[in-house]
Amino acid sequence: MVYTSGVGDIVPALSRDERRTGDACAVSGSGWDRALAWRIFAVVLILGVEILAASLFLDGDKVAPSGPLTEALHDWGAWVLRSAVCFAGLFATFAYLKNKAALQQLSLEFGAPSVRSWLLMVHVAAITIFGVLAQSLYRLRPVDVPAADWVAAVWLASAGIAVASVWFAFFPGAVWLKVLQITGNLWAFSLGATVLTLVATNPSRALWHATARLTFRMVKFLLSGIFPDMVTDASLMMIRTQRFRVFVSPECSGLEGAGLILAFGIVWLWLFRKECRFPQALALIPAGVVLIFLLNALRIAVLVLIGDAGARQIAAGGFHSQAGWITFNAVAFGISLVARRSPVFSLRPAEQEPIEQAEENPAAAYLMPLLGILAAGMVATAASGTFEWLYPLRFAAAIAFLWFFRDKYLQLDWRFGWLGPAIGTLVFFLWLAAERWAGRDHASAMPDALLNAAAATRFGWIAVRTVATVVTVPLAEELAFRGYLMRRLIATDFESVGWARYSWLAVILSSLAFGALHGARWLPGATAGALYAFAMLRKGRIGEAVAAHATTNLLISFAVLHYNHWELW
Repeated sequence: MVYTSGVGDIVPALSRDERRTGDACAVSGSGWDRALAWRIFAVVLILGVEILAASLFLDGDKVAPSGPLTEALHDWGAWVLRSAVCFAGLFATFAYLKNKAALQQLSLEFGAPSVRSWLLMVHVAAITIFGVLAQSLYRLRPVDVPAADWVAAVWLASAGIAVASVWFAFFPGAVWLKVLQITGNLWAFSLGATVLTLVATNPSRALWHATARLTFRMVKFLLSGIFPDMVTDASLMMIRTQRFRVFVSPECSGLEGAGLILAFGIVWLWLFRKECRFPQALALIPAGVVLIFLLNALRIAVLVLIGDAGARQIAAGGFHSQAGWITFNAVAFGISLVARRSPVFSLRPAEQEPIEQAEENPAAAYLMPLLGILAAGMVATAASGTFEWLYPLRFAAAIAFLWFFRDKYLQLDWRFGWLGPAIGTLVFFLWLAAERWAGRDHASAMPDALLNAAAATRFGWIAVRTVATVVTVPLAEELAFRGYLMRRLIATDFESVGWARYSWLAVILSSLAFGALHGARWLPGATAGALYAFAMLRKGRIGEAVAAHATTNLLISFAVLHYNHWELW
């Protein structure tokens, strides 16, 4: 949508509903809802991360159109992916809203089957083939061109297998057949809305330039009070600050979002026409279109703010490619909520829902410290410019959540022996070996911003960074990945899973997730996660894993500060 660094603009995923085969069990509605939510979250997380990675690293313009298939992939690849996600999102949303009661009944007819681990292995194999072939398909040399169509065919097949295997791993085939019976022709409505969006987009290209200019003026207005020295060029539709610039291309006009909202609104009004108050309900469609235009301009303005703050990769990468779809999802959800809850638009009587006693979420104590660090990291990175001066926000967020849940942590076994530090030392040397293998082992001097800062400021920042690296980061990450995720992959009631109990699937998936958290260092990160898991399982206490992790980070901090390997931080 917005051109900054030539990054493509693709999509995330949405959510889904129901499933199961196996024993009919007496499971409470709330218990099953939590199990269902976890499965949906797991599928969405897996596919969402993979689609995000594909959208960031695979640019259709790099495909050499040497045959019918590669030519179609070059011209329509991005549109096919957008269409697939659009269809899935529309179908899932309307299936839940229209057939919620029937789908809940379906959950009582089926048991809660175990996740099919062999299909997850198929998924891992398929996505590995997908990644390997993508490297050649999107960087083809002339000598490779004759085989390009064959590569593309296998590549597309691996993508289809990857998607299907993860869905069927969590939701058996019998459930899918039942869902199709329950929802009836809803798939046709969703497909029609998707096609309508695509068909309407091409004729609307004539409006792209006009609406893009309107968007350009709106963004300029929003940023004018923030950047008084901002440079703009209406002929190029370019906005430039001192450290970042963006071109408001025709694809940034917001018409794609407007088309999606239009399709969503039409299908909504048709499916729920008996509940809608006409003609008032018709006003929801233009209101949604206007809102999506305003939010699109705000999205571009925020993108400029993020880029100017120094987080250019975030601006040009994840935020750029995902914010548009997040905005659409938010507006669509808002329309659904207002249309069903407001007496102005809805004929439904107000529901008197029973007030339920709030239950403590056992996962919160394990996940919130890490989520706090990640959230604070996004803020710190976006607001710190070229150097992350606000890194202490991460430390403060972790401390706040660790203190808040301190009573819960007193129940855990934090003891450790020689095994934890020994494994932590092993991970450190493996980490250095991986850096050498990847060509990142060259000593890197202290960043200029830190070097030129006042001594007290420099010492304070390094002290906070070191303490966070050695103390709060190991605590937060081990609680999340070994304390929660690995045990949660074994049983829904993860707190009932002993600290020495494991399954190979849980160890592998939690370690891969831990590796993904480390970005380009995902392989040594996954290896480290597996070794930390071994430390915990061998002794049956989380303290062993934390000690291993803290030892690794302590040695890395020593390498950074004593040997000037700042690239490790």
